[in-house]
Amino acid sequence: MSGKNVLIVYAHQEPKSMNGSLKNVAVDVLSKMGCSVTVSDLYAMQFNAAATRNDITGELCKPQQFSYGIETMEAFKKGWLCEDIIKEQKKIQEADLVIFQFPLYWFSFPAIMKGWIDRCFIQGFAFDFPGSYETGFLKGKRSILSFTTGGTEEMFSKEGLSGDIRYLLWPIQKIPHEYLIKLCKSHCIQRGSRVRLSRWKQEEPSKRHNTMDTAEKQYNRWPLC
Repeated sequence: MSGKNVLIVYAHQEPKSMNGSLKNVAVDVLSKMGCSVTVSDLYAMQFNAAATRNDITGELCKPQQFSYGIETMEAFKKGWLCEDIIKEQKKIQEADLVIFQFPLYWFSFPAIMKGWIDRCFIQGFAFDFPGSYETGFLKGKRSILSFTTGGTEEMFSKEGLSGDIRYLLWPIQKIPHEYLIKLCKSHCIQRGSRVRLSRWKQEEPSKRHNTMDTAEKQYNRWPLC
């Protein structure tokens, strides 16, 4: 991994949270491995999750009937996208590995991260039709989903109240595939058998470090290159 560029897209409001700690572990481990690590801290950036006409700085193709997909595709070709999208797309282009670090909200990404995906991975930049899965423009990049559930392993089992975690992850994991980004791993932290978040915050530093050590070993073990 030495010399590789890593982008961490991080969505949590609290730096001292489990997600914040996992993000810090990733930065530390990957930096020690010789990677150049960039973090898009979406809440700290106050990233705008809404996909609107304001994302296009030039003239609209069809102002009488606005189509976000068509307008952003044309704006990308002409260099008419707004500044925050251009900055994030540049980070994506430069990254060899993209890590999504987030808590699972209502069985999906937090809204601010979904908005980042909606606004950045637009047609023309990340994919085109037809055949997006075969001709995605981000071929050769890799991704990792690292997230917390806030529920126990039993809750996200086949017989659990929240349903089998594998089925919940299906649409989330399909997003990188559309752009030919290879998904290396999904790293799921659950309460109960894996870790109890409420107790974790109150534990002695040595015990809290055990949880982070597990995450560190995961990063060191994954075939990221």
